[in-house]
Amino acid sequence: MDASPPQFLDVKGVDIALRRREGRAPGIVWLGGYYSDMLGSKAQWLDQWASERGLAFLRHDYSGHGESGGEFRDGTISLWLEQSLAVFRKFSHGPQIVVGSSMGGWIALRLIEELQKLGEGGRVAGLVLIAPAPDFTSELVEPQLTNNQRRQIAQRGYMEEPSDYSSVPYIYTKALLEDGRANQVLKGVIQTDCPVHVLQGMKDKDVPYTHALRLVDHLPVDDVTITLVRDGDHRLSRPQDLELLTRTVSSLIDRIASSVQ
Repeated sequence: MDASPPQFLDVKGVDIALRRREGRAPGIVWLGGYYSDMLGSKAQWLDQWASERGLAFLRHDYSGHGESGGEFRDGTISLWLEQSLAVFRKFSHGPQIVVGSSMGGWIALRLIEELQKLGEGGRVAGLVLIAPAPDFTSELVEPQLTNNQRRQIAQRGYMEEPSDYSSVPYIYTKALLEDGRANQVLKGVIQTDCPVHVLQGMKDKDVPYTHALRLVDHLPVDDVTITLVRDGDHRLSRPQDLELLTRTVSSLIDRIASSVQ
């Protein structure tokens, strides 16, 4: 565990916890998944790897996650995207490789869209997506809802589902599901204007590898590579998975360096 205390950025009255390591470009920006935090194994591994190579590294917790303020039940894709954009623009400088895990992959794709609107799309020089879950609310959660769960959402505004990764159940709110529809990216051509590498386990029970293949179909313009890990699960946190992650990031850094020579 990283014992260093986090910094905080106030984003519309909510304290967003972050950790940044100064270093050379391209820096690495970590975007975690649903219910994950910046002290998870993949983020810690990448931070140590970046430190050994003198690379800048930036990570944060969404509101309601980890060390950040705010209530989890108030969270939506739009809110977590807004916080991620604020952290990215204030604490990263120059070209960055954005690494998005699960829901973080969705946030990463939307982050690029928002940066492009601001004329800053070139800030993302490479994209690594680990078991990406774009549009997971409408594509993976809602189709599986039981009648009882739909009643819970209608009557209480949320539903709970047991988690394989925590003793705390997952919560899906009506606001999250509705906002997810407004942030869909699997509805047309996605253009990131940078190389994209997808890492996907074929034994992923949470985000089927077919979902990653569908994402690739929506990236016809970009240079996209997908690596399917035959025995990999959703987390992709085994030692061999972590080694694959850093090899992938390293290869992107080499490509970026060669492209500017």
